[in-house]
Amino acid sequence: MTDQNEETHNQEELKEEIEQVNEARVNHAEEAELSETDKLKSEVALLNDKYVRLYAEFDNYKRRTTKERVELLQTAGKDVIVSLLTVLDDFERANKAMENASDIKPVKEGVELIHNKLQSLLTQKGLKAMESIGQTFDADIHEAITNIPAPTPDLKGKIIDEVEKGYMLNDKVIRFAKVIVGA
Repeated sequence: MTDQNEETHNQEELKEEIEQVNEARVNHAEEAELSETDKLKSEVALLNDKYVRLYAEFDNYKRRTTKERVELLQTAGKDVIVSLLTVLDDFERANKAMENASDIKPVKEGVELIHNKLQSLLTQKGLKAMESIGQTFDADIHEAITNIPAPTPDLKGKIIDEVEKGYMLNDKVIRFAKVIVGA
């Protein structure tokens, strides 16, 4: 009987060990679950912090670029206007000279010089006048005012006269040439 008692005792000890192991597993699983939850919570907090910082940084970027854009628009034409001031001064001197002028030829030459100075200054800034007369009509750069019968067959669809000159600024049309097209 001792063998049986011993076997029963061994079985009971084995059951207890199994229960202890199972309890340890459950406790370990609960601890792992808690530590996993804590890890996830800390990761969520970290990601949320990164998100808030990134959002604030982006918001500051938007404000800064908006401010820079407003400043740029306010001062965009400053260099052109400053360079035009010399032309304005020349016109004022020409007006004073015209008041006392008896001969028109020097006044006319002075106005031509001012015109050439203005034209050269605007060319330096990237302005270019379009050559339209004799060219084929192009709706991308010309605005047809009217069609008239072409004086010769080779002028059909071509520009016969220019009512208002067109201009391009750095290869972009800023004013369409108003033209008369031969039909």
